[in-house]
This record gives sequence, structure tokens and C-alpha cells, in this order.
Amino acid sequence: MFNKIIKLGQKKFNKSDHQDNNNTTSGNNVVRASRTTTAAVSSVSNGESQTTASSPSQTPNHPMFTSTPILEVLPLLKDVSSSDRPLLFMKKAHMCSCHCDFSDTLIMPREKEIKRQTLLELVDFLHSSSGKVNETMQSELIRMVSANIFRCLPPAHHENTGAPPEGNDPEEEEPYLEPWWPHLQLVYELLLRYVVSSEIEPKTAKIFINHTFVSRLLDLFDSEDPREREYLKTVLHRIYGKFIFHRPFIRCSIYNIFYKFLYETERCIGIGELLEILGSVINGFTVPMREEHRLYLVKAILPLHKSKGISIYHQQLSYCVTQFVEKDYKLADTVIRGLLKYWPLTNCQKEVLFLGELEEVLDATEPSEFQQCVVPLFTQIGKCLNSAHFQVAERALFLWNNEHIVGLIAQNKDVIFPIIFEALERNMKGHWNQAVHGLSENVRRMFMEMDTELFEECEKQHPENEAKACELLEQREMTWKRLEEAASLAAN
Repeated sequence: MFNKIIKLGQKKFNKSDHQDNNNTTSGNNVVRASRTTTAAVSSVSNGESQTTASSPSQTPNHPMFTSTPILEVLPLLKDVSSSDRPLLFMKKAHMCSCHCDFSDTLIMPREKEIKRQTLLELVDFLHSSSGKVNETMQSELIRMVSANIFRCLPPAHHENTGAPPEGNDPEEEEPYLEPWWPHLQLVYELLLRYVVSSEIEPKTAKIFINHTFVSRLLDLFDSEDPREREYLKTVLHRIYGKFIFHRPFIRCSIYNIFYKFLYETERCIGIGELLEILGSVINGFTVPMREEHRLYLVKAILPLHKSKGISIYHQQLSYCVTQFVEKDYKLADTVIRGLLKYWPLTNCQKEVLFLGELEEVLDATEPSEFQQCVVPLFTQIGKCLNSAHFQVAERALFLWNNEHIVGLIAQNKDVIFPIIFEALERNMKGHWNQAVHGLSENVRRMFMEMDTELFEECEKQHPENEAKACELLEQREMTWKRLEEAASLAAN
């Protein structure tokens, strides 16, 4: 009886050992699967029939795609059959998810070159006529792109040095250049080819190019590398054009970035590129313009004029504002009053930029809208004419070289002449710059030729206006003197 019990125990022990061996063997087979993929694909390219390429392992859940990618030399896509190409494409895309260390040129030179060549091959594949990409391949491709481009960006220069942002001129700073741009550029090129490819259907691609992807793409406009921002601008513009269902989200996200810049960060990197995209978007707006677009003009675009770093993106901002006026002439009064609201008081270079933008806006302004803002507009122009900074005064006087603006002035001369005449007379008598003196004389002569009677009337009223101005100045000085006396008595 005892011997039977011993034999029964041995049988159970042997059975459990057999199961453990089977589990170990299956585990080893999984590990070998990723190692034998290259050999399997190579043998297929040599004409041998293999079952690996046509098995269900083509899905990204296969161990080949869940393991850590290793940079290794793989067969070329053009050297394998069309049935084996999807698996090899996904293997290459998964392999390119691996990051290389660019802190030292001597580190990983072979792996860097392998990844570069592989990315080049993927770009050529998408560009070629044979570049058919199914949904599973697209999934792995976008996963690889996301792994490469979505990252933590380095802090701004002033954040590294501890200097205040207002003490740094962004135009004078050297831009930060990504050290691993040789790979990053190819990844962006691959994404661009994917977006513009006629073989990619928007209905399928929207699964991968979703709102989360677009939002993270917009976050990358904070990159200090101008090469990256240029690629981002092109990619986002193409996405806006191809994926119609993303357009409202993209517009809203761009405006939110403007809000964040204006009221939180004051970090103006990427604002110029976003405005450039928005300029093309505004150009495609239908007329009459929707109230939503008018609201964003007032709340998000015009307030960009108050930033200290406007010189970086002013050209793109001016284009966007002018596009609004050209699309809907009724917005001219809104735009001009917006410029006057944010007109600089002490920054002369910024004032020159505003005068240039004002000329572009006035060039697209209709007479009916011009009449609504004549008085505040030319009151500000009169102040610019008397500016001690010769560039400001000169730029303001150049407005009379524009035929369209001169025509608008001629239609409203009864209102404009009395305002501008005083400023011109002050320049003629006391401005230190000879060029400003000469230009003022030319404008004065133009007024006289336009309407002699009105000019003579303004000339007669000039002494009275000067006397009133002197009287107001004396009253102001007396008021300040009384305040100083009252303050000194209170102190004693």
C-alpha cells in the first residue's frame, strides 16, 4: 500500500514538471519572435515561403511592437514582396521610436545613421506611388511620430539665466537649435507626407490625427528652433486644409494660445507662425463674416498690439488685420479704433510700426467707414507729426504720399484741415529735423492747393488757437503750483 502511494506521488510530480517545461518553452518562443522577424523577412525576400509574415502578428499588439525598439539593419521595403511590406514597414516605424543621444557626436554613431537612413526610406515610401498604407500601418506610423516630436521643451533663455523677460530682446538672442534635428526633420517630413498624401483618406486618418494630436502639435509652437516652427506651420496648415472637421477646433485653439500669451506667459515664440496660418484662414472666410470671427478680432487679435515684443510678429499681425478689413469693409472703424486704443505712448519704434499698419488699413477703407473715425484718427496723427523723434514724424507725413488716403482726406477736409494745420505750423516753426520741416511744408502746400479758402480761414484762426493753447498751459502751470504750495504747507 505504501509503495502505491509513492508511485502516485511521482506521477503527479512528473506531470507538473512537464507543464512548467511547456510554459518555459512558450515564453522562450515569444522572446525569439522579435529576434527572428528580421530573418523571416529576409528569407521571404529571397523567395522562401514563410508563415510569419502572413500570420495575425501584424497587429501592434504583437510582442514585436510592445517590446523596447532596437536599432538594427533591416531589408529595404522595395526588396520585399507587397504582401510582406506592411509588416516590415511597421517594424521599421517601431524601430524609429527609439531615441538617440545627441549630446556627443561620438555616442551611438552607428545607431544614429541606421535611424536616419530608415526615416529617409519611410519618407520615400510614402512619397512613391507604391506607398499604400493601411490603417494598422498608419497607427504605428503616428505612434512613432508622436514618440519623436512630443517632448518637454527646454526653458526660454531668460528662464535659464534668471534675467527678466522684458530685459531681453528676442531679436538679438541666438535661437536655440535642437541637437537631434537631423532625425526630427525627417520625422516632420514623414508627417507632412502622410498628411498631404492622396492615398490617405481623411475619414481614416482622423482616428490618429485627432483633437489630442492637434492640441499637442500646437503646444510645440513654443519651440525656440525656427526650423521646427516652420515645419509645424506647414503641417498644421495642411491639416486645416484637409481635415475640415478639425477647423473650428484649430481656430479656437490658436485664439486660446493668444489669450495665454497676452494674459499669462508673455512668451511670444511661435506667435508669428500662428498668425501666418491665421492669415490664410481669414482669407478663406465667407462674406458676410460670422459674428464669431468679429468677436475673435476684437478679443484676441487686436490686443496683440499691446505686447512689448510686437516687432517679432508685427508683419503677420498687420496682414491678418488688413485681411479682415478687405473681407468686410465695415470692420475698418473697429480696426482703426482698436489701433488707437493700443497706440504706444513712449515706444517710438513701435509707433513707426503702427503708422505703417495704419496706412495699409486706410488703403482698404471705404469713405463711409472713414468718416466715423476721422476726428480721433487725425488727432493722433497730429500728435505724431509733432513727435520729437524724427522717424515717427517722417512716417506720419508719408501718409500723404498715398493717393487713396489723400482722396479720403479731400472728402473730409473740413474736419481734417483744422486738426492738422496746427501741427504743421508747429513743425514749420520749431521742429529740429530739416527733413521733417521740408515734408511739413509740402503737406501744407498740398492743403493750400486743395482748398485755398479753407486754408486761409485756418490760417486766420491759428493765432487765436495759439493764444487759447498758451492760456490753457498757463492755467495748468498755476494749478500745479497751487498743488505744490498746498503740499508744502501740509508737510509743515
